Amino acid sequence: MSAPVHGARVLAIDGDEQMRRALRAILATRGYDVWLAATAEDGVRAAMDSPELVILGLTLPEDNDVEVCRRLREWTAVPILVLSPRSGERDKIGALDAGADDYLTKPFSAGELLARVRALLRRSANQTQRAPLVRSGGLEVDLARRVVRLAERKVPLTPTEYEVLALLAQNADCVVTRAQITQRVWGRIGPEETEALRVHVSHLRRKIESRTGSHQVILTEPGVGYRFATTE
Repeated sequence: MSAPVHGARVLAIDGDEQMRRALRAILATRGYDVWLAATAEDGVRAAMDSPELVILGLTLPEDNDVEVCRRLREWTAVPILVLSPRSGERDKIGALDAGADDYLTKPFSAGELLARVRALLRRSANQTQRAPLVRSGGLEVDLARRVVRLAERKVPLTPTEYEVLALLAQNADCVVTRAQITQRVWGRIGPEETEALRVHVSHLRRKIESRTGSHQVILTEPGVGYRFATTE
């Protein structure tokens, strides 16, 4: 049997106490450094400490199935293995589309779990994780907590404004096309969505640039899209 990556940090998020205990027993005895979280919020906070793998059980009481997976994918590329009691194709596709790297149906054997953990850790060994904080001058976008601050004060954003800004911040200093943004935020591409994007970017600029006269954060790339500038 292959040995685990020595001391690899594995975060297990599951609302079922018995499952958390089982995961700890299976992984810790094979040399993994196991962290446990029982809620979505605790899991997201623990993920800020850079685990090398997240095992996500879809039995969390406060979130709809794969919402935690989506939240993690907003700011980290850590491999995610979903454990679910549901074996339907739609459930698997939904989890993978939300950013999961693998899907294992409960109940499962310890051997299969360990094999999938090893495979995910091997594939991710050379990946670079994105920082959950993206800064530009006095502006700070906390992708993990979904909070935006300007000069250390929280900036009130609508959910759509945040989604637009977060997507740009995730791709800081790179151009994101209008089509990419509208597809991600509204799920479609068209003239109405393009106009809505223009309006939301205008609102964002008033909130994060005009308030204290800070440098321009959201730059327009004519005919293409927008770019989040981390420097002046």
